Amino acid sequence: MVSSLKKIRALGLSSGGLDSILAALILRDQGIEVEWISFETPFFSSAKARQAACKTNIPVTIKNITQIYLEMLKNPQCGYGKHMNPCMDCHALMFRLAGTIMKNKGFDFLFSGEVLGQRPMSQTKSSLRYVEKHSGIDGYILRPLSVKRLPLTIPEKEGLVNRELLLDFSGRSRKPQMKLAEKFGITEYPNPAGGCLLTDKGYATRLKDLFSHQNTYTEKELHLLKYGRHIRLNNNTKLIIGRTKQDNENIIKHHNASGDIIIKVKGFPGPIVLIPHKTSKDIIIKAAAICVGYSKAPVNTQVDVSAVNSCESEIIKVTGISPKEIKNLLI
Repeated sequence: MVSSLKKIRALGLSSGGLDSILAALILRDQGIEVEWISFETPFFSSAKARQAACKTNIPVTIKNITQIYLEMLKNPQCGYGKHMNPCMDCHALMFRLAGTIMKNKGFDFLFSGEVLGQRPMSQTKSSLRYVEKHSGIDGYILRPLSVKRLPLTIPEKEGLVNRELLLDFSGRSRKPQMKLAEKFGITEYPNPAGGCLLTDKGYATRLKDLFSHQNTYTEKELHLLKYGRHIRLNNNTKLIIGRTKQDNENIIKHHNASGDIIIKVKGFPGPIVLIPHKTSKDIIIKAAAICVGYSKAPVNTQVDVSAVNSCESEIIKVTGISPKEIKNLLI
């Protein structure tokens, strides 16, 4: 246990994954008081961090950083990974924000569950060093799972943490973490993959389309990129078409009631079609026909379709457009 007259306090960045949990428990075993900060945007959730906090009794603060994150995402200094993931600049931003909280709330240092060499882009020695240099708190970031393979940090030099009781994990194997989890009695933990939508090809393609056609966007619009089929009709208009009942529900949940238009076939099962933002009558009629084409309405038959926005509701009679005819418009 670290001996000090003052209680040592450390703030950790938590994804809610096993590595985050282990890093916190290792420090807590030294008598250090640990808390977590978890950042969220439409691209990644804090749900796993909340669950980890409940299981470990480690306090967690949740902070939405969507607006400041978007500023970085549009032009990351180190560019993107395979899709739209700006991993190094993302980590630097999070540590910079956490560093401000650390200073304001009297924590002694920051920590994370990062493991050297686990991720080929964001967890090499050079990338970890880049993050430190751009975090604004160089020297105050401790990575307990790989600390013995990394340079000494300020909290180690000042005797706030015992380096000898920390670890030297490296590489992509999860076996050392799983063995340590057994020691701590941790039997359930989330899969390490799939946490960030910016690494998903489909989502990234839709996000690029949004960035290229709009200068501003709401948080709801970023959430809507997760659901349904997206069809680009022209530079100013796209449609979002539900694939499932759950898609339909989420489209309704995240739409802007004051400006978006909701289209639905009457009398036959079918999707919700959303037109984000106000548009012309011709576009509404075309969207209604596309909606019919994706519904169970009979082919080559005029059917009633409702178009609803905040100001009015109207019924349009249209014949469906086959999905095959608009396949080239899919985003």
